[in-house]
Amino acid sequence: MSDVSQILGLFDTAGELAVDRAIAEYRAGRPVAILQNEEALIVLNVEALDGRVAAALDKVAPARARLVLPAARLRRLGLDRTLPGAVSFPVPNAERAEMLGLKIEGRIDAPVAPVVALDEAALELARLTLVTPAVYAVPMPTSTIPASMVRVTLADLMEYRASQVRAIRIVGRAPVPLEFAADTEFVVFRGGEGMRDQVAIIVGKPDFAKPVAIRMHSACLTGDLFGSLKCDCGDQLRGTVQKMAEGEGGILLYLDQEGRGNGIANKMRAYKLQSQGWDTYDADEVLGFGLDQRRFDFAAEMLKQLGVASVKVMTNNPEKLRALEAAGLDVVSDNRAYGRQTAENVRYLASKRDRAGHFIDFEAMVAHAPVNV
Repeated sequence: MSDVSQILGLFDTAGELAVDRAIAEYRAGRPVAILQNEEALIVLNVEALDGRVAAALDKVAPARARLVLPAARLRRLGLDRTLPGAVSFPVPNAERAEMLGLKIEGRIDAPVAPVVALDEAALELARLTLVTPAVYAVPMPTSTIPASMVRVTLADLMEYRASQVRAIRIVGRAPVPLEFAADTEFVVFRGGEGMRDQVAIIVGKPDFAKPVAIRMHSACLTGDLFGSLKCDCGDQLRGTVQKMAEGEGGILLYLDQEGRGNGIANKMRAYKLQSQGWDTYDADEVLGFGLDQRRFDFAAEMLKQLGVASVKVMTNNPEKLRALEAAGLDVVSDNRAYGRQTAENVRYLASKRDRAGHFIDFEAMVAHAPVNV
C-alpha cells in the first residue's frame, strides 16, 4: 500500500467514504453498485431512467431488471402490503417504471416478489439521498461490475446511519441574539443525517445538572422562514424559544429533516397533491413514503455531547419522547408546543392527531396559541 493510500485509509471509517460517494452519485441520477459477497445490484433512481438507459442495462443483464418499491407505494398501487416488494421487468420499459414508481394513476400490473437484502439496501440508499423511493435494479455478479462505477457494500450502507450518529461532532459555536431571546448561542454539529449539519440553539443559561427544557424541531423552510399557513411549524419554533427565554432557558435542536425526513423536493410534490385534495399522509404514501421517515437518535447524541442527561420535552409528537428514552435520556416531562390554527392547516393538524397520534387539542391551541411570534 502506498503512503498516499495509507493516508486516505485514515479517513474511510467503516466504509463511510464509499457510502458518501454512493449518495452523491445516486442523487445525481447515476447508477451505483451495491455489493454483497459475489452478488451485486446496479441501482438507479427511477427519476433518472429513460428508454436508452433501460435498454443499455438490459443488454448487460437481459430480462433481469426489477423495480423495487416500498410498502407505502405498493399500497397506493392497489395492494395490501406492509413490506416492500419487487416487480419484474423482463422487457426494458422506462414508461412502465415511471408509471409504477411515480404516477398518481399507477396500478400494479404484475406479481410482486418479496425483496432480498440487496433490495432493502437499495431502498435505504434512496432514503438517504432524499429522492423518490422507487429503485430500478439489475442484479449482476460482483466480478462484472466495471471499476469506474461507484461501489458500496451492503454492510457499509446499512451501518451508515449508526456510524453517522457516532461520528457527529461540534464544528462551530457563537452567540446569536434573537428577538425574544437575546442571550442565545448557536452550536453547529456536523453529521447525523448524510452530509448535512445540525444546530443546537442554547437559549439563556439552562442548568444542565437539572432537567433541561428542549425541543427537537425539524426544519420547515415554508413555515419557519416564509410563514406558511399550511402548518404550525413557524409558530412552534419561535414560540418555544420565547418560552425558554422567559423561563429557565433551554435547548432547541434545529434538525435538517425537511418534510418529515423526505426532503424539500418531495415535500413540494406532496404539497401539490394536497392542493388536489389529498391528506398529508396519503400524499406522502402516493410518493412511496410512510408516516414519518425521521430518526432522532443523532439528536439525542447532540444533547449528550452538550452535557444534557435529563430533559423536559416541548413536543406534540410521542415518537420523539420514545426516541429520547430509547437513547438513554431521562424524560421527566412533556409539554405541548402550540401554534395557531388556520383555515389552511386545520386538516393537516387533524391528520397528525388522528393518524400519527400527535397530542393536538384544538381548544387548547386556541387558548394557548402564541402571540406576536
